[in-house]
This record gives sequence, structure tokens and C-alpha cells, in this order.
Amino acid sequence: MVQEIVVPASEPVKKVENFLRNRFPVGYVRKLFRKNGVRLNGRRSKPDDIIHPSDRIHLYIPFEKHLTGIDPERANPREVPVIFEDRELLIVDKPPGMAVHEGKRVLKHGSLLGILEAKYRPAGVTPKLVHRLDKDTSGLLIVAKNSQAAQDLEDAFAEGSVQKEYLCLVVGRLHRKAGTIDFPLTGRDGKPVSAVTHFRVLKLFSETTLIKVKPETGRLHQIRLHCARLGHPVVMDDRHGDFAFNKYFRRVYGLKRQFLHAASLGLKYKGSTAKWTAPLPKDLQRILNSLECPEEA
Repeated sequence: MVQEIVVPASEPVKKVENFLRNRFPVGYVRKLFRKNGVRLNGRRSKPDDIIHPSDRIHLYIPFEKHLTGIDPERANPREVPVIFEDRELLIVDKPPGMAVHEGKRVLKHGSLLGILEAKYRPAGVTPKLVHRLDKDTSGLLIVAKNSQAAQDLEDAFAEGSVQKEYLCLVVGRLHRKAGTIDFPLTGRDGKPVSAVTHFRVLKLFSETTLIKVKPETGRLHQIRLHCARLGHPVVMDDRHGDFAFNKYFRRVYGLKRQFLHAASLGLKYKGSTAKWTAPLPKDLQRILNSLECPEEA
């Protein structure tokens, strides 16, 4: 079955590949071009061909929605709360369940970056990510509004001058009041790299512990891996966690994602130190309110 798409009159001139990526998962778009399954105004199309309003695009490979694994709720664009903005940067409070950028199972227009690009495009601004949060991690994220700001912020992250604090609930009762996890993790090139995480216990519950975490470095899944290394994995971590406990916790409390929230963010900005905070989202606050037998740490 051939699918026809007529380019809307409001669509700006762009590459046909980018047009399709805003509507379909990147894996499906790559498959279309790999198998020569795209026609633009009746002619075979290449990824960088330019589309214009009223052009007709025909797709000769069916889009099988049931194979994409996309959650319909997460595929649709949502609002991204902006808690600070000036000419150089945005501080946003990323909702849980929202990927920061497109992927094999994530539509670009449903990702945080895609939503921001659509919002700021009329003003000639192209937002740029300078760090990331996992899809199911909520909280504060810095987004640059121009290339120079992006470079300055990347330098700040590299120098360790950006201070981040997370709230997370871990499995078990952690009786150490505070501590540091200094354990190397695998870097992008596959070699071990330094990774340091500081933590402080905020509250003990009957089967879990609420902690505040300050990563000194920014490695992939650092907090989740270090908590697991400590013997107290993040509650509902589906990759590095305690799967039996997660199954029990979901059944009892109904939590569907990892209990990890980027609660505060600080950096030296325009000659002074700025700090922003984001409260726990409703789903995580509900869990804290539901936990039985709380005891002050």
C-alpha cells in the first residue's frame, strides 16, 4: 500500500529526510531511503532532496505502527516547561517519559529537542543540547540557544563548574549518612574512565531510602550504575536495578519509571552563581506520600 503525503502550505523549505523524520521514527525513515522507497513528485528521492509546499511524497514501504514500540502518548508533542530563559540559554524542567532527542523508537517532533525546535524556529533560534537526561528521568536540563552558548556550556561541564543535584529513591535501608562512590565506568571508547558520585541520606523508609546525589563527573547512567555498585540500586531502574524488588514495588505502589529526578542545577553565569530548582513531579511525590513507616535519617 502506497502512502501519499502532501507537504502543507505552512511547511518551510527543508530536506525531505528531515521532513519525514518529524513524522516517523528515524529507523523507518532510514529504511525508506535504503530501499529506495520514497518518491518526490513522481521521481525517486534522495535524503537531501528539497521539498516545498504542495509537493507530493509517496512512500512505498508500509509504516507498521505495531512494530515501532512507540507509546502513542509519548509520540505526541507535549509542552516543555521553561523555568528560565534569556538570549543565550534555556533551563527546562523535562517531564518524565520524554526522550531528549529522536531515536529508533522516538519521533523527532515528540522529543524535547524537536518540541523546542518547533517552538523557537519562528524566532530563528535553533536550540542545542549540551547534556542529557534519560527518557524516564525528570528534572532540570540546560539547552543552549546558539552555537557560542553551547560551546561555553560544554566547556563549563568539562571543567566541572556545573553543579547538579538529584533526588532518588534506592532499594533497601542505607545506614551511612553520607558517602562518595569513586568507581570507574566504561567511557565512549570502551575504556574505563573516572566517575565520582557523592550522596547524602535524606530519609529512611521501611524498605527504601531517599537520597540526594551530586555527581562530580557526568558519565552515561552514572548515578544508576553507582547506586547499583553501592548495593542499593535506584527503585524501578529497569536496566541496572533489582528486578524482583521493582516488580513488587510496581505492584504495590504503581510506579512505572525509575525514581530519579534532577532537582537542582547551578553554574557560574554572567559574573555570578545562578541556581535553579525543580520540585518532584506528581508521580514521585505520590510515592513518598505513600511509603509506610517513614523515619527521619
